[in-house]
Amino acid sequence: SGLVDIAPEVVAGAQRANAAPILVASHYCAGAVVLAALHSARRFDRIDAIRISAVLDEQDTGGPAGIADLQRWSTATSAGLVRRDGVFTWVTDPDAQADVRRTDGTGLPGRSIAILDVTSLALATDAPDVRFDFAVGESAGRRRGESASLEVRIDLEGAGPGGAPIRSSRYLVHPAGQRPMTATGIALGVERLLGLRGEAVAPGIHMPETLLDPAYAVERMAETGAYFTGAPGDS
Repeated sequence: SGLVDIAPEVVAGAQRANAAPILVASHYCAGAVVLAALHSARRFDRIDAIRISAVLDEQDTGGPAGIADLQRWSTATSAGLVRRDGVFTWVTDPDAQADVRRTDGTGLPGRSIAILDVTSLALATDAPDVRFDFAVGESAGRRRGESASLEVRIDLEGAGPGGAPIRSSRYLVHPAGQRPMTATGIALGVERLLGLRGEAVAPGIHMPETLLDPAYAVERMAETGAYFTGAPGDS
């Protein structure tokens, strides 16, 4: 489901382009993070840089399919994909390495990964610099003696009305971890494909950000217990 192995799905979709709508949602949390980032970007007139930093608790990796995904990614490539100065670029060590900060301010060693969120956010916002860093380790929730939590930091830089430079740094948090967020992303996509919300979806290949309203998605995330909280540097 990573950028390195979606070619069969894309080709199959292209060959059946007139048959049915196909939603490619192999993003982090099935597109929920992309939609949350686009919701945060609504007050920007221009986006210059986006950085997503996600912590996955090692006790919240999901079932056998999720574990198989992680193992396959690690064997397919150790390189990450970023957008740098408007160009999609593969990065390897040391450029791929990153310090991923939890909500309590402590860091985990992480790295840039080749994930669809990079391409979706870059092309949806036209931001010339986009990066998604990922770390597996003990989440801030579990460090407090609670359940494994989802923590995704969303950093945006750009300009507001009148061209004034602005930046935003917020965490998207779910105290119950990534599973309810992934389930929400899947449910939103299925709801849309089945025509339960919005107009009928045309045949072809679609992404979460091309079908789903970020504001509506964030409302549904909040109903499951997700919330935003400020991070250092938020303005």
